[in-house]
Amino acid sequence: MRRFIKILLGIVLVMACVPLCLLLLWYWNSDMGKPGLAVDAGQYEVRDSGGRTYCRESYLEYDSCGLWLLYLEGSGQDRGAKQGALTRDLMRFQEDVFVRQIREWIPSDRYLGFLRFLLLAFNRDLGEHVPLEYRDEIAGMSMFCTHDYDAIGTPYERQLNYHAAHDIGHAMQQYMLVGCSSFGVWKDHSLSGGLLVGRNFDFYMGDDFAKNKVVMFVAPDSGYRYASIAWPGMVGVVSGMNARGVTVTINAAKGSMPLSAATPISILAREILQYADCIETAYVIAQNTETFVSESILIGSVSDGCCAVIEKTPKETVLYRSSGHRIACTNHYLSEELGKTDWNLENVETSDSKYRYNRLEELLTDSVPMDYKSAIAVLRNRFGIGGKDIGIGNEKTLNQSIAHHSVVFSPEDCRMWVSTFPWQSGRFACYDLSAFFLRDSLPRRDDLLDMPADSVFMNSDYPSLLAYREGLQRLKAAVKARTRLPESYVESFLKSNPFHYHAYQAVGDYYQAFSDIKAANRMYERALQCEIPWQSDKREIEKQLKRTEQ
Repeated sequence: MRRFIKILLGIVLVMACVPLCLLLLWYWNSDMGKPGLAVDAGQYEVRDSGGRTYCRESYLEYDSCGLWLLYLEGSGQDRGAKQGALTRDLMRFQEDVFVRQIREWIPSDRYLGFLRFLLLAFNRDLGEHVPLEYRDEIAGMSMFCTHDYDAIGTPYERQLNYHAAHDIGHAMQQYMLVGCSSFGVWKDHSLSGGLLVGRNFDFYMGDDFAKNKVVMFVAPDSGYRYASIAWPGMVGVVSGMNARGVTVTINAAKGSMPLSAATPISILAREILQYADCIETAYVIAQNTETFVSESILIGSVSDGCCAVIEKTPKETVLYRSSGHRIACTNHYLSEELGKTDWNLENVETSDSKYRYNRLEELLTDSVPMDYKSAIAVLRNRFGIGGKDIGIGNEKTLNQSIAHHSVVFSPEDCRMWVSTFPWQSGRFACYDLSAFFLRDSLPRRDDLLDMPADSVFMNSDYPSLLAYREGLQRLKAAVKARTRLPESYVESFLKSNPFHYHAYQAVGDYYQAFSDIKAANRMYERALQCEIPWQSDKREIEKQLKRTEQ
């Protein structure tokens, strides 16, 4: 009998080990597609001259408005090496911020190591889905990355995986990492009659992640020159405009969880920006690219004289065109083909996307005909439908005060306006790209067309928002430390953002933690009277209220 039990246990052990061995073999045989390096990092020395840091003919400059300007030219690995050499310290800061944020969510080193295993297993063939030109660029750049995070992956592996950060972020929409809004107007909806495109890129990894915004001016050795806005270490594109008057902005959409690696959206957007000269060309590139998340890509085109949205899932690619002279895009699909899918219908029903879309349409109607000033005003608007105050930073508003950047493109004038700190409420710096696109000279700042900071927001709402966010952290700390706060402080906190549902929810949770059921009940009831972005949040508040009533 004992021998039989040993044999049985042995069989069970073998059955358990076989899948593990197969998984380990799968992991060890992973191929991130790192190209051989044909450049020597030692040949990319940097020098300071006239307020710029040069690496050969490329340069990095800190603009007086608080933006980093990066000019790059050359082949893939050459551009990557120059970017790495010029932005070495900025990339280190960016990676520190990124890893610190991940550690806040996942404090266990053991679990982080397990996640690295899963990430590499999931993205084991990611290199196959990234064009060699961009892998070359990432490889060149990674020569200048820190080795302090090699426990997560090699510099090349980490940088390649970071390019899927937007995709991973919108797969984790319940953590509210991604929620962008964009629009385009033309003909009679535009004051000049030409194309005007605006967008808020609400990808939030903490305020420090957006501290060093980089405006990139790229002259590749193939394709079209382009300008884009992102962060240090980024090869992909999330917002940009090229020399043929094509603009690209990306908006997350809802879809099934990815099961295997494919092309990151930022890489697809980069390929479109570098090689597309019209909407149809962009659509063909998107059709020929497999992605592992769902996305809406708003394309503006001077040659077409309009905008369209490429709606993409891992299985389908649909081109949506507006019947009028404007188009709005938030985080759900608009086309006949994808608009009626179960995922999209659920997203419309349960998220803030449809409300934000309706508010955007309302503001576009009120702004006809639109110029860059009114476009920026739309992107800065912090109120709900009908101008109702639903709380500073509410996710149902266009301006949630979390944007990594906000930008307006005027492709026919070759101009773009880029937001500066904080979020989209600071100055919008204007850049004239006409000479750069014509290969006559480097990019030029046109500060006479800068849009000043939003003085109303900065003088009133900004201090209130800081007080509110600080108060949220203090409430959480008080609950954790089991320490009551003065009632006057709680009242002051509520006054800092009196129309935001989460202020009342947070105070309700605070009271409940100290068994003050009547007060908690009152706060939850007040929260339910406010605009709540997500149905899941509303259900949670209702659940908490039910507990207090028992």
